[in-house]
Amino acid sequence: MSEAVADRAVDAEGFRRVMSAHAAGVVVVTARPENVPVGLTATSFSSVSLNPPLVSFYVDQNSTTWPWLRKADSFAVNVLAGDQAEVASRFARKGVDRFAPPTSWRPGPVGVPLLDGVSAHLICTPHTTLEVGDHHLVVGLVTDARIGPTAKPLLYHGGRFGRFIPNG
Repeated sequence: MSEAVADRAVDAEGFRRVMSAHAAGVVVVTARPENVPVGLTATSFSSVSLNPPLVSFYVDQNSTTWPWLRKADSFAVNVLAGDQAEVASRFARKGVDRFAPPTSWRPGPVGVPLLDGVSAHLICTPHTTLEVGDHHLVVGLVTDARIGPTAKPLLYHGGRFGRFIPNG
């Protein structure tokens, strides 16, 4: 990026404030490289393509989970349900065992950790990883997808977790 373009960019705090007006779905990405369960919370999850079925999320370059996650041959995207704000918070914290109780999970296809009570699971294999700004863009090929018992998602808005309440 040229200096002239970079000089026009808004400051990080102003950008963060404006982006807090955007409601985002909340997922926990889990994997089990070297038989060690790892996971992190992401609000940058998105579908990318139907053919082939691709999804994406971003990981901060300073993430302590990223070095482990990038070693994985497969990962799961756990789409959190509206009552799972504590799960999202736990997987966003540093220095805690994210998979210890009260986290409820089980090994899924190809051994990836699947969180219980979520709205959906997507099992993925890594497709593309790129450095973008201060994050890594991770694109995964969806190899399995399952709807959970509740379709009401957890949302992140204004720096807080909340539930979706449909109109009507």
